[in-house]
Amino acid sequence: MPEMPEIETIRRSLDKHIQGREITQVEILLPRQIKWPEPDGFVARVLHTRISRLERIGKYLLLQLDNGVALVFHLRMTGQLVYNAPGAVETGTHNRLVLFLEDGAKLVFSDTRTFGTIYAMYQEELPNIRGIAEMGPEPLSSAFTEEYLVQAAADKKTRIKSFLLDQSKVGGLGNIYVDEALFLAGVHPMRQAGSLKTEELIRLHGAVNKVIADGIADGGTTFRDYRDGDGNRGSHQEHLYVYGRDGEPCRSCGALIEKTKVGGRGTRYCPVCQPPAVQ
Repeated sequence: MPEMPEIETIRRSLDKHIQGREITQVEILLPRQIKWPEPDGFVARVLHTRISRLERIGKYLLLQLDNGVALVFHLRMTGQLVYNAPGAVETGTHNRLVLFLEDGAKLVFSDTRTFGTIYAMYQEELPNIRGIAEMGPEPLSSAFTEEYLVQAAADKKTRIKSFLLDQSKVGGLGNIYVDEALFLAGVHPMRQAGSLKTEELIRLHGAVNKVIADGIADGGTTFRDYRDGDGNRGSHQEHLYVYGRDGEPCRSCGALIEKTKVGGRGTRYCPVCQPPAVQ
């Protein structure tokens, strides 16, 4: 699933193409992925509007339209949102929504597994999307401070891996970047959040910000489906420490990376660099 770095990369790559453009036609190819309002109402809210700006909240991409509507995309596992220049040949076989722009270009939403969701909501309706209403502070934001993380984790019996994946605690994190941050901080993913000492949480705060910044700088992580708004793959997968490297030697100590499950999620870690508890 695309995480904060991937959605931010998509936002940046689309911004130069679609900001200020009028949506002249809307083609809905899979109506059930339109979650609000119903398809006819969706078209009425979007058609003949201009895209004022692109925003991101956690893993949600918002196209703010000049009529006060936010066109919200949650890509989930396999969703892609790609700009097709005028005259470009469409190659996708899983297109679900096409927005035609004034110069003949298209913004194409495709989704192989069809878990993605799309909304057209006025600003006052956005809190009806639970994931947005309950979103916690994002990495790299002024609200995500060392003090916040220390206070939020205090006395929590939740495993630190699950704690970081909880979007109400830290917005935008997913499986890849949580595993990477825990490795950089030297924290075992099975430890209870409340067991971490202040200095460990401060180290983890820095690690979370670093992996997110690095992921954005590398254009996101691509294993299978993720592409940016120009259809390009990310390169961060070439720089991962533990995610997707189970059975391979740790880049720091040489021990073999292990895989387990935390809260039902596949989890990679180094048994040496990330001891079960601080000795």
